[in-house]
Amino acid sequence: MSTSDFATVTADDLVTGEGVALDLPAASLGLRLASGMLDVLVTIVTFVVLFIVLTVATIPVGDDALTGAATVLATVVTFLVIPTTVETLTRGRSVGKLALGLRAVRDDGGPISFHHALVRALIGFVEIYAFTGAPAFFSIMLSSRGKRLGDYAAGTYVVRARVRLRLPYPPQMPPALASWARRTDLGTLPTGTALAIRQFLGRLPTLDPVSRDRVGRALLADVLPHVAPAPPAGAPPELVLAAIIAERRERDLARLRRDEDLRARLLAGG
Repeated sequence: MSTSDFATVTADDLVTGEGVALDLPAASLGLRLASGMLDVLVTIVTFVVLFIVLTVATIPVGDDALTGAATVLATVVTFLVIPTTVETLTRGRSVGKLALGLRAVRDDGGPISFHHALVRALIGFVEIYAFTGAPAFFSIMLSSRGKRLGDYAAGTYVVRARVRLRLPYPPQMPPALASWARRTDLGTLPTGTALAIRQFLGRLPTLDPVSRDRVGRALLADVLPHVAPAPPAGAPPELVLAAIIAERRERDLARLRRDEDLRARLLAGG
């Protein structure tokens, strides 16, 4: 799906695997540099402290090989283990990113995993520390999404996480599909898929018929494994998706009301 299919998609939009923009802008060069400098400062301080601790611990032994091993250990822990662990546990945030409201995400907008964090840390050691950050700087400057080499290798990039995601209003139930939706067994949709459907339905007026049909069918193919029975034959994909989202919303609201009523009765009984 090319960005030309969407009149409202810009270079700053985060696009999911289904080709729907999510309005999460990529971090600017200035923000990337500021967060990177903060991360570098924290990393260097961590390395110095860890190196001193390990070196002092090996002084009584007096073994040069052990001192060298301590240096290697300090390097691996500081430049690889800690960044990978931090980004994995925080879903894409380092100290610098947390301070400036940034987050590393997958190219499809999902949270990064251990694999992505590890690749970013490995390539980052080379491009940031071994080559004094020059490859990372020029890569970010030339990339439309502000990607450094580690982002290209890992399939990630950095977004401004403090931007409010603007979702359209929930779709209304298409009358022709209301009966089918009410008797349908709806499984829980993946968060990314549900979000992509909401964005797609909100942008229907901006899509040409060919793009609307193609994107709608792609999203419907992702949804059908979670729906039984299948929608009526010949129903337009956008109407089926609207019916699913509307029915899912009604069921969630009903569940929340039941939970609230039960909580109220328990509190009253107590």
